[in-house]
Amino acid sequence: MQIRVFDRECEIDDSRIDADAETIRRQVREYEAGERTTFALEVEYPDGFTGEVMRAMHGIPVGKTRTYGEIAAALETAPIAVGQACGRNPIPVVVPCHRIVGADSLTGYAGGLELKRRLLEHEGAPIPGEA
Repeated sequence: MQIRVFDRECEIDDSRIDADAETIRRQVREYEAGERTTFALEVEYPDGFTGEVMRAMHGIPVGKTRTYGEIAAALETAPIAVGQACGRNPIPVVVPCHRIVGADSLTGYAGGLELKRRLLEHEGAPIPGEA
């Protein structure tokens, strides 16, 4: 399904969320309005490595970031593998892959770097490479 957040369209696989489309959209609107910092949605994580990375990103608190290297070290893998798994996240925003950043830059985001920056700014998270 398509969701709209900060005037950007974002595709999420709602079959991995145990809620109807209106509930998902309502919670995204509440997040965007600053009325919600976390989603009260039951998520079905994929099996395997992508699911492991998604669980790690889900554990990053609002207003914080982790680098690809930090997640890789925790999962005993390579940063590029973490980046690839982030790119396979079927439910961005709800499972916050935007909170995983490069050591000195934002790096990629399926919704575009402008959206990644906006999500992090909204959450009060530091932007790597900026003073």
